[in-house]
Amino acid sequence: MTQVSARDLERLRALARLKAEYAYSPENERILKQWEALAQGRRETPTVRLLFSNFRDEVVYSRLECEGEQARGVEAQLLSSMVGRELFGDDTPISPTYEVCLDASASPFGIRPRLTRSQTGKGFHIEPVIEDLEKQIDELRGGGFSIDKNKTRDTIAFVTELFGDILPPRVVQPSLTGAITNPLVQLMGMENYYVSMYDCPKTLHEVMEMATRVYEEYYDALEARRLLLPTRGISPVAQESFAFNSELPSDKAETTADVWGFLESQETTAVSPATFGEFVYPYQDRLARRYGLLSYGCCERVDAIWPDYLSKWKNLRKLSVSPFNNERLVGEYLRGSNVVYYSKPRAEYVTQPGPLDEDALRRYFKGVFEASSGCLLEIAQREVGTIFGDFERGRRYVEITRQCVNDYWKP
Repeated sequence: MTQVSARDLERLRALARLKAEYAYSPENERILKQWEALAQGRRETPTVRLLFSNFRDEVVYSRLECEGEQARGVEAQLLSSMVGRELFGDDTPISPTYEVCLDASASPFGIRPRLTRSQTGKGFHIEPVIEDLEKQIDELRGGGFSIDKNKTRDTIAFVTELFGDILPPRVVQPSLTGAITNPLVQLMGMENYYVSMYDCPKTLHEVMEMATRVYEEYYDALEARRLLLPTRGISPVAQESFAFNSELPSDKAETTADVWGFLESQETTAVSPATFGEFVYPYQDRLARRYGLLSYGCCERVDAIWPDYLSKWKNLRKLSVSPFNNERLVGEYLRGSNVVYYSKPRAEYVTQPGPLDEDALRRYFKGVFEASSGCLLEIAQREVGTIFGDFERGRRYVEITRQCVNDYWKP
């Protein structure tokens, strides 16, 4: 095992004890009941969270104290698991375990993107490595998957020795994914991708088929090697959600029909529903039918493709509703159904400089929560780039959100 200094060990064990305290607290019991209500299709108190994936530097990295590289990685994960509860007082559920993700992933294409990232912001620029899809299609071949059971085992052994007596490790499997349009656009750029639908549609279909087969082979391998794990409770579902449900097995997962999956195609939000139906849906449909339950969407419009496409998936249980949607229309689609309205409110009310404009925030939330009334509702404030290092700003934002849920959302 990598040597950990006495100072680092003391820090990690203290954080493990803190997480265990949160996990066994009455507040966590209350929050778990909220999530279980959603899982069972009861329209009770929606969950509210302020997600920090885009400002980890302010809430995680700035608080790291360990000196060893491997210890800092464990420290970062422990801090991350508690940010929502410790700093913002939101409805993040806390487990009495240290989660170790199964080291397994798939890459649909055999070539890497070339990205130029901003030194100060969160954005990046795509330098296309695929300029002519017809001429360069062979460069995309060679996608595949990797499964490293030894790495997973070593991580378990490492954290067990550190603090297993306080916070035992638990292997979890994130929701299966099948992203195709995102990695493809990162290789060829949005303009080239859109033009290819017109210039070389047959080639684009060949590319989509190629990527879909990679994922299908990956799923087959997970089944054949018996590496699938149950996705229930405090287990990660893509887009920073959790796998609470009452339908999938909690003790074992033998096929992909026993676990959560996640799909999205925000890159095609500007094409017509018919074009989405031609170039994306048939391939997503093959993957979606492999999953037990499905979470769908990132920042794209889902209102336009709901009637003819998304509504066809009977295993859909969570739908991302970003501000780019007609939220009232989505509310009409989901009202009374067993699909969670996964609300991702506008972020500028948090990120604009100066004090929170509480009046403007309340006016905005009035529309969001009236639109989602009658739906199973999960609120996750994503796409926040900064809270200016002000933890109380985040806590106040959560308080206002809860107040507006009480004022405007109706079961």
